[in-house]
Parts: sequence; C-alpha cells; structure tokens
Amino acid sequence: MDSLALLLHGFELAFTWVNLLYCLVGVTVGMLVGVLPGLGPVTTTALLLPITYGMEPISAIIMLTGIFYAAMYGGTITSVLINVPGEAASIVTCIDGYRMARQGRAGAALGVAAIGSFIGGIVAVLALAFLGPTLARLALRFGPPEYFALLVFGLLMVVALIGKSVVKGMIAAVLGLLLSMIGLDPVSGAMRFTFGQAKLLDGLDFVVLVMGLYGVAEILSSIEKQVEMSRPARIQGLFPQRDEWKPTLKAMGRGTALGMVLGLIPGANTVISSILSYALEKKVAKDPSRFGNGAIEGVAGPETANNAHAGAALIPLFTLGIPGSAATAVLLGGFIMHGLMPGPALFAKNPDVVWGVIASMFIGNAILLVFNLPLARIWAKLTLVPYKLLYPIILVFIMMGTYSVNGSVWDMVATLVFGLFGYCMNKLEIPLAATILTFVLGRQIETSLLQSLTLSENGALIFFQRPISATFLVLAIVAVLVSAVARIRRARTLTYRLDTH
Repeated sequence: MDSLALLLHGFELAFTWVNLLYCLVGVTVGMLVGVLPGLGPVTTTALLLPITYGMEPISAIIMLTGIFYAAMYGGTITSVLINVPGEAASIVTCIDGYRMARQGRAGAALGVAAIGSFIGGIVAVLALAFLGPTLARLALRFGPPEYFALLVFGLLMVVALIGKSVVKGMIAAVLGLLLSMIGLDPVSGAMRFTFGQAKLLDGLDFVVLVMGLYGVAEILSSIEKQVEMSRPARIQGLFPQRDEWKPTLKAMGRGTALGMVLGLIPGANTVISSILSYALEKKVAKDPSRFGNGAIEGVAGPETANNAHAGAALIPLFTLGIPGSAATAVLLGGFIMHGLMPGPALFAKNPDVVWGVIASMFIGNAILLVFNLPLARIWAKLTLVPYKLLYPIILVFIMMGTYSVNGSVWDMVATLVFGLFGYCMNKLEIPLAATILTFVLGRQIETSLLQSLTLSENGALIFFQRPISATFLVLAIVAVLVSAVARIRRARTLTYRLDTH
C-alpha cells in the first residue's frame, strides 16, 4: 500500500500544469524522433540536456524520459506507412506492417501497434512502481564491493551483447573508461590526462561528449545512408477484425512478458526484444506462412515487446543506477546533471522526483495512445523533409546546445572533434554505446573500487570473499566467455559454408 500512496502523490505532482506541459513536450519530441530516420532518442535527449539546466529536476526528468519511451511509438508509423523504420526497434514491424498497409489495412496495423505499445508501456511502469522500491531496499544492503561487482557485471554484459565483435566492444569500453579518468584523481587530487589544460581539470563534460559522439557523428553517418521516401499509404479503419482480436491479444501478452524480462538485462536492447518476439509469434502460429504477408501478430507482438522493454529498462536505472543502453546512459547523465543519483537511495532521498516521473509515464502513455492515430499521417509526412535541410538545422541546434552549457567555444570545438571521432568509430564498427556507458559509470566504478580496497585487508580478494560480489563477477566472466565462444562458432560456421560452396 505504501507504493500505491506514493504513486497517488506522484500523480498530484505530475498533474501540475508545468509538469503536464513538459510531459507533452517530451512525448511529442519523442514521436518526432521516432518518425525521422537517422535521429534517435540518444541524440535528441543529448541535444535537449542543456535546455534543462534551468528547469526543476522533476520537470527535466519527466521531459527526458518522455522522449525515451515515446520514440518507440514514432518509429512504428513510418515502418507501416512507407516501409522506413524511424527507430531500429521498428525494423521488424516493416515486415508485416508495410504489407498490411499495401493491402489497405494500414489503420489496423497502426491500431494494434498503438494498443500494444500502450499495454507494454503501462505494464512496465506498473512494475517500476511496485517492484522498484523493493529492489531499491535490497540494493541498500550493497557495500562498495557489491556495487563495484554489479557495475562491472552490467558493463561487461553490455560489451558482450553490443556490436559484432567482443574485441571491438572491449576497445570501446576502455576508451570510455580512459575518457572518464580525465581530470583530478578523486583520492589524491593529481591531474590526469589534462595536458596542461585548465578546462579539463573537472573532466570532460558529458553533454559535449555525447553530442559529439552521437549528434555530429550520426549526421555524418546518415548523410551516407540517404533513402528515397515514398508517399505514405492511406489510413482506413483503426482496429483489427473480430476474429483477429484473440490472436492479437495473445501476441501482446507474450510480447509484454518477453520485453519485460529482456529489459532488465543490461545490453539486451529493444531490437533484440522485437526480433525475438517476432520469432516467437511465428513459432507458435498455426500457419507460419502468413508471416511476411501481413500477419497482424507480426505487428502486435514486436511493438508490444519493444515498449515493454523500454519501460523495464528504467527499473535497473532507477533502482541500481545501471544504464543498460546508450539511451538510458544519457538519462543517467541527465539525473546526475540535476544533482540526482539513480540507485538504491534515490527512492528514499528524492521520492517526489521518482514518483512524479513514474506517474508522468502513465500520463505520457495515455497521451500517446490518444494522439498517435489521428496524427499518424502528419507524422509520416515529416519524413519527406529533404535531408539537405534537416541536417544543417540539427547541427545548428547541437552547436547552440553545446555552447549554452558553459558559454565556451572550446566546448563547441571539442564537440566537433568527438563527432569526427564517433564517425570513425562507426566506420570501424566500434560500438559507441559501450563508450558512453563506461564514460558515465567510470567514476562510480573507480570510487567503489578504491573504497573496497580501503576496506579490505586482503586486497582484491575482498570481491571474492563476499558472496554477492563474487557471484556478480563470476557471472560477468561467464557472460563474456559465452558471447566470445558463440561468435567464434558463428564465424567458423560461416567459413565452413563459404568453403563448401
């Protein structure tokens, strides 16, 4: 009942006109982000971080989280109407969603996608509301060794699952750790990697790094991948036929469960949830041949799964302070920027922010359900904006946002440098997400490590003498080894097939 009372208090905060306005702005921008190919919640959240400096923490986090979960809705529209996924997680929706649109059933495809997204999002928020405090109380029992092991486990899981190569994932992670060490040593106060620059004594600014690596780099990469847009399909009828409701609801149920489970695993992004949901629906279908030819379950399952995943991914962020993806890493940066530290103490120290944000997510999902379909055709037309006009505008906003952080031209130059660096990483297929994650958590890992070694009488053995920390470290090692073995086997299988042909 405590959680219910706190949630009701959260609704009181969320229903103030200021917070309602920022919720509306967040979900609207998130929809726009999902619709426009080449953008994403990571880039856009980073762009808007400087704007939130003068805002109240609760309003800022409401807007930033709105962008995060609303982007899942927006990506569906262009996937169905013009066969262009606005978000990576919506790629699977193109398979059957666009085929339904060509059959004159675009409305039904968008309808089940909207309903499924709402169900998946609401169930995930309920889990955050009622399971989050329990997980936070359990996490309060963690000391520095347990917290260090947990952070290492989360990061290695991400490295193991992100990208095509474990080696490249490790390279990206090490780069992030090195960048996080720039500035003054937290214990001795010694200068590290500053090269005599006073501006680097406080370390790299998170906004500068993420705007460069994601904002500028994504623009440069997207210029090479321009796609020709077709006219959106006509929208008629918003609901499935009577005999389609039962299999559709079952697909939504399976998608919700799958997305929830995978959302709790660091590194298992929404794309994985969508793909596995589609595979599951095809596996349990009585007639698998319908998939690829306009099967409504092929839209309902993946769309529900990716929204359930997006909501569930906030649970480890809020309760443990561990971001499982680049998007939640940017959200973590937003929390820190406003003096908030996600983790075990967040629910106790900042209850108004936590419960206000959770309540706003119920409101945001309802707003998305109500406005998603009537505005679908308008959103789709935004994809017809010429790239030669779109990208310069985005770049101007990036530079304005960067300059507004400290009023420094040096920050603008650093953003461009990191943009070129991120572009090169994209070309080499080195995952940017791992770099962002390790940069955000680098200082926390270092602090936990130093505190643990200070407490220990046996050096690093303290991590294996305590059951919880030892379990997390063993799981981290196993995760990396399993991923490496799986990749080696896939490479050998591919080589064998090529040799036999």
